[in-house]
Amino acid sequence: MEEGCNSSSSFLLLGLEELEGLRHVGAILCLFIYTFIILLSCMIVFVILSEESLHEPMYIFIGNLILNGIFGSSTFFPKIIVDFLSSSKIISRDCCLIQVLCVTTYTVFEISSFTVMAYDRYLAVCHPLRYVLLMTNQTAVKFIFGTFIFSFTSVLIAVLLSARLPFNGNLIRNVFCDNMSLVVLSCANTSINTQYGTISTISFLVFTLVIVIYSYVQIFIVCLKISKDACDKAIHTVLTHLFSFSLSLIGVFFIFIRYRLEKVNLPLILHVLLSITLVVFPPLLNPLIYGVRAKTLNMKLIHHLRKIIN
Repeated sequence: MEEGCNSSSSFLLLGLEELEGLRHVGAILCLFIYTFIILLSCMIVFVILSEESLHEPMYIFIGNLILNGIFGSSTFFPKIIVDFLSSSKIISRDCCLIQVLCVTTYTVFEISSFTVMAYDRYLAVCHPLRYVLLMTNQTAVKFIFGTFIFSFTSVLIAVLLSARLPFNGNLIRNVFCDNMSLVVLSCANTSINTQYGTISTISFLVFTLVIVIYSYVQIFIVCLKISKDACDKAIHTVLTHLFSFSLSLIGVFFIFIRYRLEKVNLPLILHVLLSITLVVFPPLLNPLIYGVRAKTLNMKLIHHLRKIIN
């Protein structure tokens, strides 16, 4: 262990300390948002599973995206609600590492899911006659399983690299644990962590953006050649995906900006707002977006809601 380092078994979340005066309001707000996410998301997943007409790749991918939103929000909301109610600001080292693993896996899998959805729409619009052969339900499940294994494995490596680090402090400028907050606290050589994080993140984002941009450019080119009704339907689906994808990219961008501004004397509350964007807005807005804009899914949702009310 480096001189001046310690083997701290816990960390202090400064973001929770900053929000101490608003903890009751924060607990109620977080509980309301989390309950809304869970209820609406579970309703959408239930409808997709129960309606045979929705058993096709596009809706399987939407269901996967919604399930990932449930997972992502569940890595953040339950703990912060308990922390607000108990006025706790401490998180153990092991719990911190587990939260890092879960939050980051959710993030990587979210971007990966949108990438696969872009490729699916590319096949549907640009190769309609071969689509049923190229993208079956079984193929869609394999894509989902493969992207999750990739997401979990790549994040696990980063977390294991951080777990070996000694620290010279225990103050995290956030309301939850993230990997870079641990890396910047270390008093040991973190070049391996930095290099792995930089290379893997840039490679991943470049790869996904190339696939997404190529897929949607090809779709727009094809739309210029097909009938107006078919074009409108394709554009409607593409814009829905792009809007949801943009929400996640904005969240990733905010995290990137936050660490580039680490040496700037920004208010702690701004650091908190930048960091929670990714775990709050996509899980909250994706069910609303797809529940409204996916017309077939929207009709089935309304049908089930009417049955419940009546």
